[in-house]
Amino acid sequence: MKKWEELPVEMQVEEIRPYYDVLSQKRYSLLFKRAFDITVSFLMLVILSPVFLVLVVAIKLDTPGPVFFRQVRVTQYGKHFRIFKFRTMVSNAEKIGAQLTAGDDSRVTRVGSAIRKFRLDEIAQLIDVLRGTMTFVGVRPEVLKYVEKYTPEMRATLLLPAGVTNLTSIFYSDEASLLANTEDIDGTYMQEVLPGKMKWNLKGIMGFSFWSDIKLMFMTFFAMCGKKYETDKFIGESGYDGSNQDCRI
Repeated sequence: MKKWEELPVEMQVEEIRPYYDVLSQKRYSLLFKRAFDITVSFLMLVILSPVFLVLVVAIKLDTPGPVFFRQVRVTQYGKHFRIFKFRTMVSNAEKIGAQLTAGDDSRVTRVGSAIRKFRLDEIAQLIDVLRGTMTFVGVRPEVLKYVEKYTPEMRATLLLPAGVTNLTSIFYSDEASLLANTEDIDGTYMQEVLPGKMKWNLKGIMGFSFWSDIKLMFMTFFAMCGKKYETDKFIGESGYDGSNQDCRI
């Protein structure tokens, strides 16, 4: 981690200090986290290379356009990067609709629908993890226009790299359906969805440890296999409470 005085000026505020102090005491966990990211992402890219090849062919045969969806997102310390995701929508999707996807979005392609069902579009982010612009467990990377509206406390989530999965990936896995019945998708997301997600994101920082990351990766796998996690029961069984800086998953 950077020293406090080396953080971007907008992050050197009292609302972020408690989160910074927690993470600054976890330097070994952060070191193990990066070593794990490099090793596992490289191995998974090699193992999953046949899947990558199948997805590349399927996407190219289905609709014209690039294989990857590249969009500017925000990661650690507010840095911008272009995320890797397998394209699941028509190539000009951002020009003909919102940046968020809700319900049965007509921009999603036939192959893209199948890819999304099994979350295969996300495996391209292994490239980002290997590059260091993302990590396996961390706050999902947002687009710039949403980050610009963060409260000072929300900016504490930028102390760590953006992640492939975290608690909100489990508890907000039906985000698209939550936004399906609203005309103002962006407004609903900012006013109703994002604040709820941020509560879990900030809890995740307070409860960070290398082993909590490993457990959350297993939780994500089981959630993808159909296991349901109830928030109240989860907190009760794990003792995971954002009001306590010593909380753990």
